[in-house]
Amino acid sequence: MTNRYEWFKSSYSNGAQNCLESARVAGVVPVRDSKQTDGPALLFKPDAWNAFLGLVKG
Repeated sequence: MTNRYEWFKSSYSNGAQNCLESARVAGVVPVRDSKQTDGPALLFKPDAWNAFLGLVKG
C-alpha cells in the first residue's frame, strides 16, 4: 500500500532523514516513517490529523 502514493516530507524537515512522510489521498491521511518507506503506513481521518497538527504547532 505504501508505494501507491506520491509521498512528501514537510518543508520544515530540511531534507533530514528522521521524518514522517505523508501523501495526499481523498478521505484519509497516510503517514509513514521516512527511513522505512517499505514499512507500514498509519491512516488517519483528516479531522484527527488536523487536530494533531494543531496540538503540535501550539
